Amino acid sequence: MAKGYWIARVDAERYKDYVTAAKPAFEKYGANFLARGGAFTELEGKARVRNVVIEFPSMQHAVDCYNSPEYQIAAKIRQEVADAEMVVVEGV
Repeated sequence: MAKGYWIARVDAERYKDYVTAAKPAFEKYGANFLARGGAFTELEGKARVRNVVIEFPSMQHAVDCYNSPEYQIAAKIRQEVADAEMVVVEGV
């Protein structure tokens, strides 16, 4: 079964509030952070301040995590304090 990956690009001020609220969902769905902030090199397009890659055991885990009641609490916070793009990508 292919793993699933969240890829998020975020500009945020109160991001720590979101991270705290999202933690229970990430733990429940087996999230493994591969990249979370840190240095980056802008190659093409508009870069965001924060870039995140999260690995999940499967695409279904990744989608279920996003749609979970636990994560939706955090999503509301993120949507209030950040501009972001998020996608789920199937691993190879």
